[in-house]
Amino acid sequence: MQKLFQGFFLMFVLSSPLVLHAQIPPVANPDHERMLASVDPKLAANKRLVYDFWREVLEARHMDLANKYLTESYIQHNPNVATGRAALVKYFSQFPTTPIAAHVKVPLINIVAEGDLVIVCSVQPMPDAKDPSKSYTTTQFDMFRIEGGKIAEHWDPDRK
Repeated sequence: MQKLFQGFFLMFVLSSPLVLHAQIPPVANPDHERMLASVDPKLAANKRLVYDFWREVLEARHMDLANKYLTESYIQHNPNVATGRAALVKYFSQFPTTPIAAHVKVPLINIVAEGDLVIVCSVQPMPDAKDPSKSYTTTQFDMFRIEGGKIAEHWDPDRK
């Protein structure tokens, strides 16, 4: 009976999709306008606020626009950037500005809004820790809290 069980278990493990198939990589959604839409105008506005902040401030690094998007007391939960709008401006000012693109350049999967929160989900390429000559893709999540029409707080899974 034990040999029968071991044989069945081995057959199950070897035929399991978890063993036979590699990770299914996340895929970007090119339809940004559809992601920004919502039947609730406030949620659509919150999504647009985060999207435009991402394009103009984070990607193009136009720090002169940070005041338009961030509260002065902006709370940052990323361990690599200090809290406060001034701290974010100081951090990103070390990088050159680029022209503001019509669309976010990061490959977006979706933008979700609920209440005062907006979550941006994107494709994240990563080096393979076991083989540096290879890479894989995973998913990055950034969450923003909106207060009074500006971004007041940010979370992401970044590490030091």
